[in-house]
Amino acid sequence: MSKIISVHSFRGGTGKSNSTANIAAILAADGRRVGIVDTDIQSPGIHVLFGLNEEDMEHSLNDYLWGKCKIEETALDVTDRLAAPIKGKVYLIPSSIKAGEIARVLREGYDVSMLNDGFDELIQTLNLDVLMIDTHPGLNEETLLSVAISDALAIILRPDSQDYQGTSVTVEIARKLGVPRMVLIVNKLPSVFDAAAVKKRVEDTYHCEVAGIIPHSDDLMVLASSGVFSLHYPDHPVTQIYKQIAARLIA
Repeated sequence: MSKIISVHSFRGGTGKSNSTANIAAILAADGRRVGIVDTDIQSPGIHVLFGLNEEDMEHSLNDYLWGKCKIEETALDVTDRLAAPIKGKVYLIPSSIKAGEIARVLREGYDVSMLNDGFDELIQTLNLDVLMIDTHPGLNEETLLSVAISDALAIILRPDSQDYQGTSVTVEIARKLGVPRMVLIVNKLPSVFDAAAVKKRVEDTYHCEVAGIIPHSDDLMVLASSGVFSLHYPDHPVTQIYKQIAARLIA
């Protein structure tokens, strides 16, 4: 049975898209067919991790939401763009990076209910085992929809007071929406922090499982979103943490 996994953060800059791409690649490496939808329509970016630019995107999620095409026409098979051969498949449904189309979304909006229909169509048409949703930071209508229909939700936060406060709101709302599985991911932890102490503090604060604590990594920073880290560095400690997170989300 297919699963929908949303990856969310209250603020931007937490590493949400990087985490989404890495979890998707790890699940696909195990033989699964994985789709990734970039619903961060106002500030899309996950396409960069798969080496895509504007010329590679004949259609985008925006086109589907405005009735220009079927949602399966927006799906790009990015499996061959990955840094290593994998047993499964990865499809990316990107949002438009054209300034005019982003401005139109901000100005006119769109029918959010079409997202739910589109997700179902993607799962059926592409025969997906997992559909991953890279959400828009914060809380808005499309984010609430994505969270509400998810089988699992990963909320990413940094060890930062603003993130702690915003995550509290997100966790409360996710509980009210009845998400079956919810985990937290602490990202970009400075080396001076005690990971075990941070894990305990976060779990005690939110009464929610911490699926992984990802330390600050110079290797990850140097890659600079020019690829999917776990495939470039399969034996790296950070990759092992991503694998641990993926296992908890798919369980």
